[in-house]
Amino acid sequence: MHLRTALRLRAVVAPALLLGALQLAAVPAMAAVPGTGCNVFPANNVWNTDISSLPVNANSAAWMAASGAASRNLHPDFGPSGDPNIPYGIPFNVVDPSHAKVGVSFQYAGESDRGPYPFGADTTIEGGAASNGDRHALMLDKGSCTLYELYDAHYAAGGSTAGSGAVFNLNGNALRPAGWTSADAAGLPIFPGLLRLDEVNSGVVNHAVRFTLQHSAASYLWPARHQAGSGSAAANAPMGARFRMKADIDISRYSQKAQVILRAFQHYGLIMADNGSNWFFQGDANNAWPSSLLTELKSVPAANFEAVDESSLMIDPNSAQARQPGAGAPPPPPPVVKPPAPVAAPAAVPAAAPATGAAVSGPTAPPAAPGTDAPAAAEDHLAPPSATAESSAGSAPLAAGPGTRAVTRTATQVLGGSRPGFGWWVVADVVLLLGLALVATVIHRRRSGS
Repeated sequence: MHLRTALRLRAVVAPALLLGALQLAAVPAMAAVPGTGCNVFPANNVWNTDISSLPVNANSAAWMAASGAASRNLHPDFGPSGDPNIPYGIPFNVVDPSHAKVGVSFQYAGESDRGPYPFGADTTIEGGAASNGDRHALMLDKGSCTLYELYDAHYAAGGSTAGSGAVFNLNGNALRPAGWTSADAAGLPIFPGLLRLDEVNSGVVNHAVRFTLQHSAASYLWPARHQAGSGSAAANAPMGARFRMKADIDISRYSQKAQVILRAFQHYGLIMADNGSNWFFQGDANNAWPSSLLTELKSVPAANFEAVDESSLMIDPNSAQARQPGAGAPPPPPPVVKPPAPVAAPAAVPAAAPATGAAVSGPTAPPAAPGTDAPAAAEDHLAPPSATAESSAGSAPLAAGPGTRAVTRTATQVLGGSRPGFGWWVVADVVLLLGLALVATVIHRRRSGS
């Protein structure tokens, strides 16, 4: 490859690599689920991606109107219920890899993962064992970081049943097959969208939260995989629609814990995942949720939200991996550098007599054939206008003979000593490599939780 081509490639590729690495390092570190070493999907998963800079969806006004946002407040669908054994919310069960797994018979078997599932008499079910509601059962295997979810789950020693079931690898970004449901109507996992008290207490919530609307369109938006509505998306929000709290809403008057949640709503938003009461958002079933915090959240107007267009985040329609903020479109390919046009050999010029003490010239290259370039022709314009090449350790000084071009370069020339400014590329390369190594170390430590 010609040196000029290599320099241009490096000028395009190196900054792109460094920018991409810095963007990865800027992704907030993920907190492991308590009692496990598992993160809830990679940091670049769409659930965990900041949407504060995305444009407003063209249908935002219509969707907001259809949801009754102008006259409604948010409603946290979790917290103390009066029965300490069955708090409001969706419970999750952390299980050991040794937990017995059972087969489950599904009502929607064609869109369910066969399992088996670590489901048993000890599994906590949404609403309690006697519930006639959605009866979600969420189980997280802390050994493999595999999430198992069931809808309308009923355990029995003689044979367990459920409406539907889905299994997710929390270390990956895979989506369900297009058109498939899950334990949720949108075909999405439930657990990643739960607001958890441990996160709020830590001061950081860096993922979207699941919520419901009464009416949905007969369509779905990435990353959703399934619809359960009717009518056009011009009237009602489809499954997977994402909403965020407007950036200009002042949240300073709220308590610190409420601000943690509202800040997450501004940066990560809400994902519509099921049909239900308008503007109900879900959290973990935990009696420790402070009633004062829940009261604050119930005072937040739904009108403070807007729908966003997150289509620019999609890299692959079958993956939940999301293009991160500021990444933009993939970098364009480097410019194509055409080889220089053939140059005829210059006319011979009589060589000047060497001055006293001048270095004796070494062997010269044969003249270029008519209509061709000598091997180093593409680089000659970078060489200094000296008749004699510089010398370096282990290399004899060379001079181009009359009417010829030098074929070989000394070590100093190759390393850039004879090309003004070329040595800076070496320095830049070293700095770039050190920067990438540092970024890779930071990313590794964040992923490993250290």
